[in-house]
Amino acid sequence: MSSTPTTGPASFDDDDYPAFTMGRAADMLGTTPGFLRSLDEAKLITPQRSEGGHRRYSRYQLRLAARARELVDQGTALEAACRIIILEDQLAEALRINEERREQD
Repeated sequence: MSSTPTTGPASFDDDDYPAFTMGRAADMLGTTPGFLRSLDEAKLITPQRSEGGHRRYSRYQLRLAARARELVDQGTALEAACRIIILEDQLAEALRINEERREQD
């Protein structure tokens, strides 16, 4: 994830750009702001803050939140869902790195 997102048209394609307010993110996911706060408390996603202190979410964070909601809706405890998502994310990154190395050989 980039620590300092760019602004302007280039940021539209940046999965890490914090473009969504908590209310908009909750609406998009069909969940409550409280659910998003619980994901922050569980350390799954840490939204950036606007100058006014409001949470702002990126598309990448919304994908993680959507996966968390899917698992929780299936009966998985929130903490377990967060651990599963972290492991899935780590596996995807490892597979991506392996594929890049294979292409270099």
